[in-house]
Amino acid sequence: MKIGILAVQGAFAEHKSKLEKLGADCVELRKKEDLDSGFYGLVLPGGESTVQGKLLRELEMFAFLKEKIQAGLPVLATCAGLILLADHLSNDGHVYFGTMPVTVKRNAYGRQLSSFYTEEAFDGKQIPMTFIRAPQILSAGPAVRILARARGQIVAAQQAGQLVTAFHPELSHLVTIHQHFLEMVQRR
Repeated sequence: MKIGILAVQGAFAEHKSKLEKLGADCVELRKKEDLDSGFYGLVLPGGESTVQGKLLRELEMFAFLKEKIQAGLPVLATCAGLILLADHLSNDGHVYFGTMPVTVKRNAYGRQLSSFYTEEAFDGKQIPMTFIRAPQILSAGPAVRILARARGQIVAAQQAGQLVTAFHPELSHLVTIHQHFLEMVQRR
């Protein structure tokens, strides 16, 4: 199974390593031509959402990926990727793909010095969660399934083929989130 990983900026290599460990074939999406590689799932990694959004448009990748996500392409979006999918940002006027009915606050936990680690339940399984300048899901639409909370806030959710986390599962020693994502891809 081939998974496309947005590789224009951010923590894409760590996602690739996790997915390959689980047996997935990964292709790094760096330019428009890479979009023709026939992938069955997409990873939008952490990084800087403003930069990623800008590069997606400049590299003429934005419209194609938005159309695929809207058509049901399974996507794992972490940290900045969550911001790219959110249909509303509480502290920013931008909307990028806008395909996930969640309201998100950028940099909700403060600066990099305020980053933190915790262990919480994700869909009933205890997992480590690393938050680095993380966004926060303030609210979610009625069809969105809440998968995890930390400090009382929503930090992981899913709607149909879109799985989002405010934390960085690629930094964990576990593959729980990536396995969940691959199962979503297989079901599709």
